Amino acid sequence: MTDPADPPLAFDPATLAFYADNAASYAARDKGGPSRWLDAFLDDLPAGARILELGCGSGRDSTRMIARGFDVVPTDGSPAMAAEAEARLGRPVRAMRFDQLADCDAYDGVWANASLLHVPRGALADILALVFRALKPGGLHFASYKAGAEGRRDTHGRYYNYPDRLALIDTYARAGPWQDLSARDYVGGELGGAQVPWLGVTARRPAG
Repeated sequence: MTDPADPPLAFDPATLAFYADNAASYAARDKGGPSRWLDAFLDDLPAGARILELGCGSGRDSTRMIARGFDVVPTDGSPAMAAEAEARLGRPVRAMRFDQLADCDAYDGVWANASLLHVPRGALADILALVFRALKPGGLHFASYKAGAEGRRDTHGRYYNYPDRLALIDTYARAGPWQDLSARDYVGGELGGAQVPWLGVTARRPAG
């Protein structure tokens, strides 16, 4: 699905520029605990599982994964943001856009909290197909999205795809033969402190 606001590429340069320009201040603000969904995600993985984090930001969630003994590969599309996460984690963080994901059958889990929501709507199924391919058979994926009706920019100039539940489930279904695909509604925060509707998606690559 596309809409008139869709950026023409598989990523949005203006959104990446925002994080490049604001990496230090964004990381300084992001000192709270991990995502509310992270521990439940980790509990569904084998001990020591290998996890790819897409859009790790300041490294907040990777910090929790490492503390729990998981083999984490943190990545971020902004080199400046990746550098901030490196400083926090004390380990390398790969600067990688979502469309540059080339791994196959490599991860027990792919965690994408508040990151894939920046993918242009017309490219999201293709990016999710890369996520599907990167998972090992039986691997688990989680992503969260701000809910809405059409893609648009926020007051900071960042692009969001703002899917509704049915459109998001359909996009996942077009990306691969997922098992246990579900989307839950919840209310969460955004930059500036406002509370807005979100969707949390969980899906698994089939084991066989």
